[in-house]
Amino acid sequence: MLKLWRIWKYSLGSFSDDKTKPFDNYVAIIRSIIFVSLLTTNFFIVSGVIKHWNDVPNSLSETKEKGFCKAPSNIYED
Repeated sequence: MLKLWRIWKYSLGSFSDDKTKPFDNYVAIIRSIIFVSLLTTNFFIVSGVIKHWNDVPNSLSETKEKGFCKAPSNIYED
C-alpha cells in the first residue's frame, strides 16, 4: 500500500528533494482532492449532455407556425 501511495504521489507531481520532502504527503492529498473534484464535475457535465442528447421537438414545423412568443409586440410600429 505504501508503494502505491508513493506512485500516486509522484504521478501527481510530488518531488523527492530534501526541501519539500516533509510536505509531499500534504501536497499529494490536496492535489488528490482537486483531482477528485474535477473528475466529479466532469462526470456531471457529461451525464447531463448524455441525458439531453436528443431533446429536440418532434414537430418542428408546428412550433414554427405557432411561434414561441405569445406577447404582443410593437417593434414594427413607427
